Amino acid sequence: MRPMFAIVRTGGKQYRVAPGDKIVVEKLAGNAGDSVDLTDVLLAGEGSDLKSTSGLIVAAEIIAQAKADKVTVFKKRRRHNYRRKAGHRQQHTILKIVSIGGKKAEKKAEAPKAEKAEAAAPAKEAAPKKAAPKKEAAPKAEAKSTKDAAPAKAAAKKAAPKAAAKKK
Repeated sequence: MRPMFAIVRTGGKQYRVAPGDKIVVEKLAGNAGDSVDLTDVLLAGEGSDLKSTSGLIVAAEIIAQAKADKVTVFKKRRRHNYRRKAGHRQQHTILKIVSIGGKKAEKKAEAPKAEKAEAAAPAKEAAPKKAAPKKEAAPKAEAKSTKDAAPAKAAAKKAAPKAAAKKK
């Protein structure tokens, strides 16, 4: 049978990888020799058989951090003596695919975090609830006074032109 392959997304691009492949991707954090897990697996299979991608990861090793070839950016507007020349070298990372098929260990890691968050949540919620009504009461009172004042001013403005018209 053919070896296992996967299609992964990283840096906004998609790559077809198999164990032992070397690929050049957009810059990833890390130094040469570090291991990286590519978790955004779009498709996986072996030969013509497709496998489930839920929880699937692709393990890779950083071979090098490098720069691409220089690209010359030249702008010109004819008959206006306008020329701009600039260069750019995109940074990228060279990866070697180590294995395909490791499972994520998020489910085990999430349970302790959720328990800690639930234990800390009641203590955090009690303090803001006591202080919140005091803060909310003041803006409501101010809002009422401005709403009441606005119709009175509008009524006074409407009455003034009519009174001036009657006098004439």
